[in-house]
Amino acid sequence: MDIPRKDLVRKRRIRRIVYSIAAVAAMGVITYGLSRLEPAAPTVDGSPFIDTVQRGDMVLDVRGLGTLVPENVLLVPARDQGRIERRFLLPGEQVEAHTVLFQLSNPQLEQEVFDTESEIRAAEAEYADLEVRLENETLTQRANAATVAANYQQARTEYLAQKQMAEKGLTDQVTLTKAKVTAEQLEISVHLEKERAAIREKAVEAQLAAKRARIEQQKRLLRLRQQKLERLIVRAGATGVLQQLEVEVGELVSAGTVLARVSDPRHLKAELRIAETQAKDITFGQRAEIDTRNGVIPGTVTRIDPAAEEGTVTVDVRLDGELPKGARPDLSVDGRIILDHLVDVVKVGRPVYAQPDATISLFRVEPDGEHASRVRVAVGRTSVNEIQIRQGLQPGDRVVLSDMSAMDAYDRVRLD
Repeated sequence: MDIPRKDLVRKRRIRRIVYSIAAVAAMGVITYGLSRLEPAAPTVDGSPFIDTVQRGDMVLDVRGLGTLVPENVLLVPARDQGRIERRFLLPGEQVEAHTVLFQLSNPQLEQEVFDTESEIRAAEAEYADLEVRLENETLTQRANAATVAANYQQARTEYLAQKQMAEKGLTDQVTLTKAKVTAEQLEISVHLEKERAAIREKAVEAQLAAKRARIEQQKRLLRLRQQKLERLIVRAGATGVLQQLEVEVGELVSAGTVLARVSDPRHLKAELRIAETQAKDITFGQRAEIDTRNGVIPGTVTRIDPAAEEGTVTVDVRLDGELPKGARPDLSVDGRIILDHLVDVVKVGRPVYAQPDATISLFRVEPDGEHASRVRVAVGRTSVNEIQIRQGLQPGDRVVLSDMSAMDAYDRVRLD
């Protein structure tokens, strides 16, 4: 019969206890080791844009879209009220100062011209009639004056004859006195007729002058209305290109209404729209470059709009170079305004979120080329494409410029 061995059972129990303790200890060691391991770095999706920090010169500039506009635009207005009867040209055609653009009509003005011409003819007929009547009256007065003068001469002769006879005692004193009085009365009449003739001459001239003034007034009014009638033919007024038409055929326009715009395509400027956050450093006289997509034209800033509109500021740039082929008003262009030139600075490409004189975080590529770590970078001045590095990076460092906002929770990433 078998006899149980108590020592063997005891050894097995001890062995199980030792194995259990060893397993627990191993699990603790493994757990502690795992807790000391760093978490795996997240992987950046795609191929991020990486740039190398460099030392060198840096051009500060701002960019903006814009259009070419004429330096001088002539507004062609309607100088008188009328209705558009005809349009002779379309926008884009060459014009001279005398080129006819529109034909307007104004029946009321045409009637006024006709009425004024009729009034002038009537006034001229009245003038001729008055001139004849006054001449006839003048002749009648002259005849009367001649009669008085002849009577005076006859009376004077009679008086002289009576005087000689009285000296010889051949006539009495009464007859001599009568002859003398008659001669003196006729002499006074002769003087009165001369004064009357002089006064009448002035009166005739005054009446005729009044009539002539009236006729001249009517003629001036006629010339004015004829000029207004002629102005219904609207001309360009300058040499250039018909840029825009503002009215349509059949439209009734009043005096002063702009009918068209004429510009000189040989003298253009660029109107750039710069973001108001970037326009604060723009000043008069700064150099600029205008890209027409058919050539780059140098220019100079000549005007800065004092007000912002829809987040942009309008900046005028005078074009200093020769216009390339195809340059015309309203052509879309890209403009670059050069603000400053920094010499021997540490620089790198500009991340989209970088602002001047700010501190940002960038991911710097590690030597293995597979990982990038977050670093704090002090930014100096900025341009459109580059930023100045004041602290945090050295020439030769490689940094990720792509948008890494999705990795804000991590300080180290793996580059795919």
